[in-house]
Amino acid sequence: MTDTQPFTRIVATPDGGSSFADGGVSLSSQHIAEGTPPMLTGPIPSMDGVMYLRTGPFEGAPHPAPRKQWLVMLRGALRVSVTDGTSREFRAGDLLLLEDTSGTGHVQATMGDPPFEALFIPAP
Repeated sequence: MTDTQPFTRIVATPDGGSSFADGGVSLSSQHIAEGTPPMLTGPIPSMDGVMYLRTGPFEGAPHPAPRKQWLVMLRGALRVSVTDGTSREFRAGDLLLLEDTSGTGHVQATMGDPPFEALFIPAP
């Protein structure tokens, strides 16, 4: 069995702004451990230095990502806006690949009840 896990990319645009693009991680059925059923797995390219984040409510200012990194939503909700005025909301289980490491960047704000929790995983 195969499937695709969608994710959202935030990319820098040639004019120094940012925009959303859609991506997907190809998943395939794998037997992970004795005593468990086959599960869908797929590669997420990563590097050292995973960071766990827990915070209360916040609304940020426009900024580029400090490095190319995955954001894995664990708890809470996040609204992200890019320079073309588009916003998307992300919740637990959603994946984002932050690639807008130059230019104006993006803006994010937490939504709903705190805490907001996420993993940041450096990407090559």
